[in-house]
Amino acid sequence: MIEAKDLRKTFGTTVAVDGLSLTIEPGEVFGLLGPNGAGKTTTIHMLIGALSPDSGDVLIDGKADPTRADVRKKLGIAPQSISLYDELTAEENLRFFGKMNDLSGGLLKERTAWAIEFAGLAERRRSRVKTFSGGMKRRLNLACALVHDPPIILMDEPTAGVDPQSRNHIFERIEALKNDGRTIVYTTHYMEEAQRLCDRVAIMDRGRILALDTVAGLIAAHGGQSVIEAELDRPPDDADAIDGVLDGTSLRVETDRPLERVAALAEAGLSFRTLQVHQPDLETVFLSLTGRRLRD
Repeated sequence: MIEAKDLRKTFGTTVAVDGLSLTIEPGEVFGLLGPNGAGKTTTIHMLIGALSPDSGDVLIDGKADPTRADVRKKLGIAPQSISLYDELTAEENLRFFGKMNDLSGGLLKERTAWAIEFAGLAERRRSRVKTFSGGMKRRLNLACALVHDPPIILMDEPTAGVDPQSRNHIFERIEALKNDGRTIVYTTHYMEEAQRLCDRVAIMDRGRILALDTVAGLIAAHGGQSVIEAELDRPPDDADAIDGVLDGTSLRVETDRPLERVAALAEAGLSFRTLQVHQPDLETVFLSLTGRRLRD
């Protein structure tokens, strides 16, 4: 459905995207993760034709050049920067974007009504957008990307700055779109979002893809071992027999089989005051691949 071949984009001396290639399958939710400045938004802009790559190709549904009108109509784009008209109502914004995609008459009315319900804004459909909260604007921003019923949707940080209720609403709507067979490209800084929503995830940094797989595959390949942290009731009789790091009554053990190790420690006579098992997740993978250094 979407294919990028050896994309490269520079801005002066800054290499934003450096030889990026990927294929996104029909009906897939594909996550694109990376720290600030990794090249995610530049990649999205090249996929939709808003930026021309210095070299490389983009194919949408087998057709090159996403700036072509027949190709662009297949795309729904929810940008990170909210693209709404504050002086217009929710309905007026939706009708505007519908007309931009050649909707008219009864179909425009039908799709506008659908998009209002999708965004959960039925009671505020005639309110001006300037009166909306951040979460309401995000939901409407996504609905405007969908009003023309595109099979491919690109969402750039669609939950940035929203309240928990709006975030959950957006999650449920994305899951409904996935069940409907839409192809979705999803960029986010929130690892739990990608872990919940995405079939596959690409982690990129400095314009390159560092790893690409299912969430489970990424964790298995790059997540490392589980960590058992325990506070013991008393020090063990034979500390040398414990395969872990012991500091007084504090115990730390790294293992691929945490439940078996906890059972073995208990059978060895250890008594736990507290016990925690930390399993690797997508955030563990992300930090392992991109580092823990602050990015400003």
